[in-house]
Parts: sequence; structure tokens; C-alpha cells
Amino acid sequence: MLGYVSTLVTVYYLAIKNLPPLLDLFPHFVPFALLATVVGAPIAIVAGWIHMKRSRLFSSEQDIATEANPYNYKLPPGYTKEAWVPVMLMQLRFLRKLSEAQGLVTQAERAEMDELERKWAILLSGGHVGHPKRELNF
Repeated sequence: MLGYVSTLVTVYYLAIKNLPPLLDLFPHFVPFALLATVVGAPIAIVAGWIHMKRSRLFSSEQDIATEANPYNYKLPPGYTKEAWVPVMLMQLRFLRKLSEAQGLVTQAERAEMDELERKWAILLSGGHVGHPKRELNF
């Protein structure tokens, strides 16, 4: 906020006060500040958003941040590891029993459930799934 007000004051008193055509348009600071806020701020936001989306730097930064974050391959400590994943594992096992009892599971689906159960068990034991680009030591 301080930077925004400082920019408005600087532009008004150094640029507008020294240019008579603009001084006729904005004889006082308050109308200039209101117009700059109502019109200039949305234009700056849209221009920044377009610039960010067109820049390859943003997507590269996101790729690096995703690869560098160890919790993309491991479970974060806390309620996720202590409550959510055990519940999901229990649901998977229960649904497996129900669907096998009904004869609704194909061999491919059974193999897929085995793989998911194996991954959940690895995560719960503190291991990682996926292929991080660097070793996870924490």
C-alpha cells in the first residue's frame, strides 16, 4: 500500500504538476488518485496476468518447485498421514471385499487395486512413490 501511494504521489507531483495540459485535466491530487485506482489498477493486473501466462518463466518455475518439493512424493506429516490415508486405505480394502464378493472385479482391476494398496502402504511407512529427481532426505 505504501509503495502504491508513493508511486501516485511521485507521478502526480513530478509529472502532472510539470505538464500544463495534464494539470488542467487533474488540478487536484484526489481525482487523479481515484482515476488511477479505478482504471489503472485493473489494467495493470490484466497486463501482468497476460505477461505471466505468455512467459515461459512461470511454467518453468512451477516445474522446478514441483520437482523440488519432497511432499509431492511422500506424505506430509500430520492429519494426512495419521487420518486421511489410513481411511482411504481402509475404504480401498473394504470396496475390494465387496466387489470381489459380488464378482464385479476383473483381473486388471484387481491388479490395479493391488498396486494402489502397495503404494498407500509405502507412503504410510514413510517411503516415497514416484520418481523424484533427487534423493529425499528429511
